[in-house]
Parts: sequence; C-alpha cells; structure tokens
Amino acid sequence: MRSPQRTPVESGDGSLVRDSSLVWLAAGIVGVSFGAVSVAGGLPVWVPVLMSVLVYAGSAQFSAVGVLLAGGGPVAAAVTGLLLNTRTAAFSLAVAEIIGSGRATRLLGAHLVTDETVAFALAQSDPVRRRRAFWISGLGLFAVWNVGVLAGATAGSALGDTARYGLDAAFPAVLVALVLPALRADAAVRRCALLGAAVALAVTPAVPAGVPVLLALGGLVLHRRPAGTGAAA
Repeated sequence: MRSPQRTPVESGDGSLVRDSSLVWLAAGIVGVSFGAVSVAGGLPVWVPVLMSVLVYAGSAQFSAVGVLLAGGGPVAAAVTGLLLNTRTAAFSLAVAEIIGSGRATRLLGAHLVTDETVAFALAQSDPVRRRRAFWISGLGLFAVWNVGVLAGATAGSALGDTARYGLDAAFPAVLVALVLPALRADAAVRRCALLGAAVALAVTPAVPAGVPVLLALGGLVLHRRPAGTGAAA
C-alpha cells in the first residue's frame, strides 16, 4: 500500500497554521483580559461575549467597554468603537482582491479583517498563499479570540487586576514581528512607517486611545508609486 504524501498545498497550509499560532496565542490572552475586565467592571457576561461575536474589533471593544464602565451611554460607546474601527476601511482595500469573490465570501471576509490578519496575509509571497493565509489566520483568530473572551468573562473578577500581567503588550509585540520583514525589504515602507509612528506618538497625549493608530495612516503620504506605473490610458 502506497504511503500518503503531503502535497505542496497541504505542507504550505501547515506552515501557515504554525506561523498563525503565535497570533492566535496572543489573541486568546488578550481576549481573556477583555472578558475579565468587562465582567469585573460590572457588565453581565453576555455583553463582552456578544460584542466579540458581532463586533469583533479588539481595540474598539476595549474602548467601547471603557466608555460604558465610565458611565457613558450605549450611543457614546458605539460611536467610540466605530471611530476607532474606521482604520479597517483602509485594510479592507488592501485585501479586497485577496478575500475572494461572492457576496457571502466577501461579507465573512470583511468581518475577519483585523490588523493582524491583514499584516499576516500581505507578508506572503504570492496571491494564492496570501488568500490562504488570510482565511487560515482570520478564522483561527476569530475562534480563539471568542473562546478567550468567554473564558475571561466566565472567570470574571477571579483574575484580579488583569493589567498587572502585561496582557496589553501581547498584540503589539506580535504585530511588530509580522511587519518587520516588510520594513526590512522596502525603504518606502520604512519611510511611511516612521512618519506614521511619529504622528501617533505626537498625538497620543491629546486624543483618545486608538485614535493615534488611525492618524498614523497619514504616513502613507510618503508612499510613491514604482517608476513606470500610472493611470491606465
């Protein structure tokens, strides 16, 4: 009987799962923190759990819950979350061709667009691998995030002060690791990233959390088209 052999696609998927697992681990940890912070602050368990399934936007969720726990109403919380999540509009443009065709596919793909999923997909070398990376990392991240939120919300105040564990550093550290290859390979990307970082640092003391990331998109003004490109005749 001939022994089964792995095809290149199967082997490639295995490497994508392995690389994505670091992001999934960070998502699970931060998800636990979000669920615990929400319930410890006085919200019922179903609020962070339902928010994570329907909204699925880490920083926007933290900000919205912060508004609610500070005494703000649902409208103020929703507006804050929407404002912080507008950055995904730019991310969606970057992966529009990667997600695939079909209304259902694009609807689900749009829900899975996050900083980490987009960065992981765009770091791949060819269109086919980018599409597989997007869906593998996106679906896994969504599942782990929601499991983590449910676990944290169930644990509630038993975890104590979640800030002392340094959970807020997990996502930024993983995201930096994902974008480093692009920064090393492309000087134009480095210029945009440096300007964006400078803008974010400058405005951080004056604007709400999450807004500096949105304003950092201003760094894209330094991006230049490769020579020979232009509008089609």
